[in-house]
Amino acid sequence: MAKVKSKWICQNCGYETAGYLGKCPECGSWGSFAEEVQTSLKPQAITPQGFLNDAKPSLLSDIKIGEEVRISTNISEFDRILGGGLVEGSLVLIAGDPGIGKSTILLQTSGELCKNNKKVLYVSAEESASQVKLRAERLDINSNSLYIYPQINMESIRCEIDALNPDIVVVDSIQAIYSGTITSSAGSVSQIRECCNILMQIAKNKNITIIVIGHVTKDGSIAGPKVLEHMVDTVIYFEGDKYKSYRILRAMKNRFGNTSEVGIFEMGSKGLSCVTNPNELFLNERSQGSIPGTAIVVTNEGTRPLLVEIQALVGTTPYPTPRRVTNGVDTSRLLQILAVLEKRIGLNLSKQDVYVNVMGGIEVDEPSADLGIALAVATCARDVVVDSQTVIIGEIGLSGEIHPVQNIEKRLNEAVLSGFKKAIIPYANRVENDKIEIIRVKRLIDAISACVSGQ
Repeated sequence: MAKVKSKWICQNCGYETAGYLGKCPECGSWGSFAEEVQTSLKPQAITPQGFLNDAKPSLLSDIKIGEEVRISTNISEFDRILGGGLVEGSLVLIAGDPGIGKSTILLQTSGELCKNNKKVLYVSAEESASQVKLRAERLDINSNSLYIYPQINMESIRCEIDALNPDIVVVDSIQAIYSGTITSSAGSVSQIRECCNILMQIAKNKNITIIVIGHVTKDGSIAGPKVLEHMVDTVIYFEGDKYKSYRILRAMKNRFGNTSEVGIFEMGSKGLSCVTNPNELFLNERSQGSIPGTAIVVTNEGTRPLLVEIQALVGTTPYPTPRRVTNGVDTSRLLQILAVLEKRIGLNLSKQDVYVNVMGGIEVDEPSADLGIALAVATCARDVVVDSQTVIIGEIGLSGEIHPVQNIEKRLNEAVLSGFKKAIIPYANRVENDKIEIIRVKRLIDAISACVSGQ
């Protein structure tokens, strides 16, 4: 007879313990332990059928690849972050905040794939078939090869996949699916791990592309065990500002393409549409004329250069300790830049509040934006302006030197296409472009001098 035992598992990181703990020693979260009852079955002999398949080792030169390795989604921004399209037999995980548009984009993708004569099975674990139909009508999706299957049982889903043999499977969402082999409730660490493992076996064994929607916790990480991200082939985060209409898809892991690639969409009444010119989106709110404390930087998101406006505000603080507030920029990065400005330039900000904001709500974490942030703060503190037709590129070292950045040619070409006339870049980046005036600087003081002399 099977022996029944229970253990406590942290629902954030998957840490296991024999008894309840208030605080997880692995991730530090409080009240995250849940009891899960498991049945220990008698071990069985391992047979070849227990593995994914009974294939034998093959020489790399003898392995044949099919003609259609990738499947285009007909959505250019989605194809960009996937590396050119969905890879057959891959397992893709898409995560994002509630209401950000995960189900919308996958239903749109399903409709586009059906136009390519692909058979798609959309497993809806959180909505009924009629509710999915209502959303499909709003998105103008009508296909004879798109199957809607409202189901939460993993074994039933597996049987339906075997019977239908689709090309693409969409699971919405993995946290709502449960397997009868696990006694814990849906959404637990054990259930997510087991269901994802079954889906991975189906994808690899039957060469079916499976896209899975995942929930995120309040701190923005994917709910469930960290092993979930290791099991899948591609991890995509769906980001966006709830006060704005655009959305950003960001590839954090991709075995078949570039990581940190981004795709930009705009949410409308007919669903998500691709933004073909993201620089126009991020610069459409650019300050008219020249205002102290603004600078345009060219950041690199994956293989795509983006122009964004950095705004800084420096003012006398009424508090004993000055405030450092950032939006779209890492606070620790700002503190480092302020320290360099004070030590190497002599700009005293110890009694002033400093606010830094990235227009458009995008997150800028690339070091090439350092010089733009520093010039925005310095010009606001000294009440001078940076020419609105100038872009700024460069990473700042602790001694005030300007370090070179990668893909400088692509950044400058993007600035030219957006109509900019001048660029301040690191001295070590030796590049020529006759369509834009280039000012190469070695140190931070040189960049500030170049801005002031251009008044």
